[in-house]
Amino acid sequence: MISVQEAQQRILSNFKALETIFVPLDVALGRALAQPIHSKAYYPPFENSSVDGFALRAEDISAARPDKPISLSVVADIPAGSVANISLSVGQAARIMTGAPIPGGADAVVMVEETDASRQAAGSPAPSNVKIFKAVSQAENIRRRGSDITPDQEILPAGMILRAQDIGILAMLGIAAVPVHKKPRVALISSGDELLPVDAQLVPGKIHDSNTYMLAALAQNAGCEVLHLGVAADRYEAVQELLTRAADHKPDLIVSSAGVSVGAFDYIKDVVESSGSLSFWKVDMRPGKPLAFGTYRNIPFFGLPGNPVSSFVGFLLFVQPALKMLSGGKTINTQRVKVVLSEAVESDGRESYLRAIIRHKNGKIVAALTGHQGSGNLLSLVQANALLIIPSGVKSCPPGSEVEAWILEN
Repeated sequence: MISVQEAQQRILSNFKALETIFVPLDVALGRALAQPIHSKAYYPPFENSSVDGFALRAEDISAARPDKPISLSVVADIPAGSVANISLSVGQAARIMTGAPIPGGADAVVMVEETDASRQAAGSPAPSNVKIFKAVSQAENIRRRGSDITPDQEILPAGMILRAQDIGILAMLGIAAVPVHKKPRVALISSGDELLPVDAQLVPGKIHDSNTYMLAALAQNAGCEVLHLGVAADRYEAVQELLTRAADHKPDLIVSSAGVSVGAFDYIKDVVESSGSLSFWKVDMRPGKPLAFGTYRNIPFFGLPGNPVSSFVGFLLFVQPALKMLSGGKTINTQRVKVVLSEAVESDGRESYLRAIIRHKNGKIVAALTGHQGSGNLLSLVQANALLIIPSGVKSCPPGSEVEAWILEN
């Protein structure tokens, strides 16, 4: 057996980012940028008002007070989206809306709330005169040209996973299509005579195929296209036929569940080695020791265990980082925190990933197991919000011990 860290290193040495394509902005959410994004202009592109109010010369109202307002002549009305083709003189003001350009001669904006025009109804024409109740300083309530962004400034780095706010700034900059890496295509198969389709009636000795749906959801959540290729019977020829069909689709990787242990009907290892090779097939971890990685017909291959929790943990630890690299992302978002055990935790000496609930209590993050840790117990994974990581070689952790926890999404 090899360590989790060595297995991860061996796997990732086989992957690099897929080719760059351009996608429309409205479908770019969650994709990794293939190239950095630089601005081509100033933003804001012109001086504009940050409030609804009146543009004016600050010195004209330097003595304004609530009990001694100063009256100015309103010579223009400037809504957002218009062009201010005027220049203010001494004693003049222009009604202005948020985002509208600052007219010539003006060096400040007073908020409408500080004037006698604050109660005007929507759609009302600009008054001929306005009383100002408060002085303002030069540049007050004015957004300067280029105050947010300047030309050639790097806005988003390569490898950035695009979020909603990133999409917003790209739209603001007028970027309609962005360079991202092609989505990885994952061919997903399972094996086992005991597996039934999810809508089939259970019969003695059979179970529903949960891994296909769970692994497909994990791959989709990682931004992949998933090819569902079904379940192979526990025969060498059936496994070989399904793996060959998967390879014919030319995916970026093949993921299988079950059939990678040493049972009499576990044929995955033999079939893969017949048209490829395996780098390893046992990892010093719990759950999920029987985990294979190699190539089948020159396509990267992951063989995950059949027990659902083992399959889930194996995907997170090994498949997900590979998909992240194919997608061009820089890092995996794994939130890990230090937690205090509220109960004793036993392990068998392998690096263990145990299902747990973590909560804030008295200024600490406290963890408790979600019950039975058998690798077939999917309910305990559903109930968990974290995986406790017990290092290799550690067999017992008393209550109050501090360990690391991997926070699960949502």
